[in-house]
Amino acid sequence: MSNALNPDNEILAVVQASMGRRILGLGSLYLLALMVIYVAVVQPPDIGWQVFLFVLGGGAIWIAEMMRKATALSLELTNSELRDSEGTVLAQVEDIMSLDRGVFAFKPSNGFLLRLSKSEGRTWRPGLWWRLGNRIGVGGMTPGPLTKFMAEMIAAMIAQRDDPQD
Repeated sequence: MSNALNPDNEILAVVQASMGRRILGLGSLYLLALMVIYVAVVQPPDIGWQVFLFVLGGGAIWIAEMMRKATALSLELTNSELRDSEGTVLAQVEDIMSLDRGVFAFKPSNGFLLRLSKSEGRTWRPGLWWRLGNRIGVGGMTPGPLTKFMAEMIAAMIAQRDDPQD
């Protein structure tokens, strides 16, 4: 069904990682992996430390690949849900209880925190979003103005939904 026929699927806001932040973040992780593995090969300490360095380098590569895949996606806000560009639903708008953008909120950089009415388990898309129980953090490698706009849209949707006047 097209977006013109179904207003619930109309995309109101889109957030995606900026290319500069992706290059810096991924480059840093790959450089860390390269340096740690290089030290393990060229100047091997005793076997226990060498194994530790290989595991640390492999872990950095694994996280960098997770981040590369996650930050290639974008987040889309519609009238009914917040989802990523693959179709994974982060939250239904009706389940969002509150939004926090405060300085002291436990949220990603340049992002916001959503508190849901029900718990959905744990998921992590490094650099884009995470979910821990009934909390979702959006942000990380995302530009501040885009996430601020999306947060303001969600706040307006919550206020409209909770307004007893309608």
